[in-house]
Amino acid sequence: MAESVAIALDAMGGDLAPGMVIKGANIARQRFPQARFLLFGDEGRIQPLLKKVPHLAKVSSIRHTDIVVKSEDKPSAAARRARGSSMHLACEAVQSGEAAGVVSAGNTGALLAVAMLMLRTLPGIHRPAIAGFFPTLRSESVMLDLGANVECDADNLVQFAIMGNVFARTVLGVLHPTVGILNVGSEELKGHEAVREASAMLRNTAMPGSFHGFVEGDDIAKGTVDVVVTDGFTGNIALKTIEGTAKLYTGFLRESFRTSIMARVGYLLARPAINSLRTRVDPRRYNGAIFLGLNGIAVKSHGGTDAIGFANAIGVAIDMVVHGAIEKIKEDFARLTTTTPLPDVKAASL
Repeated sequence: MAESVAIALDAMGGDLAPGMVIKGANIARQRFPQARFLLFGDEGRIQPLLKKVPHLAKVSSIRHTDIVVKSEDKPSAAARRARGSSMHLACEAVQSGEAAGVVSAGNTGALLAVAMLMLRTLPGIHRPAIAGFFPTLRSESVMLDLGANVECDADNLVQFAIMGNVFARTVLGVLHPTVGILNVGSEELKGHEAVREASAMLRNTAMPGSFHGFVEGDDIAKGTVDVVVTDGFTGNIALKTIEGTAKLYTGFLRESFRTSIMARVGYLLARPAINSLRTRVDPRRYNGAIFLGLNGIAVKSHGGTDAIGFANAIGVAIDMVVHGAIEKIKEDFARLTTTTPLPDVKAASL
């Protein structure tokens, strides 16, 4: 039997918590028999739910607290004042080594602030990045940063590239990932100074796989590269644009099948293909954004997800643990800084 993996769950985080968390953990338990769970939150609300799933109860323990980080709480306030909250205690379990990772569907900014306070960043990494993955025409790709860092310099982008490369190998199973920097054009002279400097640095950095160069917005959906690197401002806008476009076309498709009786008949004939499409683009399959660069595994689930989506977020955390993602990031940074000195970026970009 595989070695057990303990995951700390913020049982009170999310719009549908704690019910969604308990159901999601039960789904994840079936996929990952080696998983066990530490549930942080209101025992009076969690215990009755846990009794309904005895198999999950056998591999779970409840850590009571009635303090909850609310969705409207400011990150700085949550980090300072909510020390006894379900979110804070779950992160503390990772810090102490009691749990291998934490998953929360709570306040994103608060989770990032608390996780940074508790876990700190890895050696050589200045800022953590939010990484998420999504479907493309070719397969799946990971993009970072999705909102943790509004402004980034060349060093930050290079660090994001290395961390994204590890994520692609450990979670997506890509042996030799291709990495690209999101830009306004593919030509080397395009873009602001930070992306040009980062490109020059990555061309001289030995990572598993290869550095593709610059990619544009339409390359994201094409799957031109396995890892899309950008600052948090651009990445968050790109992510929300992708989500909004997906909802737009879903709405258009739904409306088109209601326009006439023939359209409804067409829907019945096409239903198997439509169901297959729905499964392929189901956002719950890609739920679970990881805070890369921390000295511990912290996964943010979408606040409005259901049990299936939360189970997939737990799966991301377990995959990161099982495949040793944190150690791989440490090893890559140590190897690159000792064997591949980074060039003078200003000279290289001229």
